[in-house]
Amino acid sequence: MSTTLIVVIVIVAIIVIALIAFAASRTRAKKVEEQRIEAREHREAADSTAREADKAKLQAEERAAQARRQQMEAEEQAEKARAKQSEAEELRQHADEIDPDRETDTAAEADTPVESEARSER
Repeated sequence: MSTTLIVVIVIVAIIVIALIAFAASRTRAKKVEEQRIEAREHREAADSTAREADKAKLQAEERAAQARRQQMEAEEQAEKARAKQSEAEELRQHADEIDPDRETDTAAEADTPVESEARSER
């Protein structure tokens, strides 16, 4: 083999190796860029999901606050109702105390069982 042929073969081998290295480099760069794009898409999806979660959390907290307000209002209404019932009972008792007919009815009711018992003993 001549020296020229050896030099040509070496130059061709170096060019082939350089082309293979360049192709591999481009393939790696393309793969890295695809991974960057995929990572960016995942981050965008994560951000979107996080925003939706935050919105849902805020809505849940608002509903909970509204439920607490409604519970407090219900408790206040129940307390007012108890106060009104207590007031009504006091008024009934006062009416019973001052009603002259009520005293007679009460005395008559008190005598009735005693008289019934006395009759049953005879």
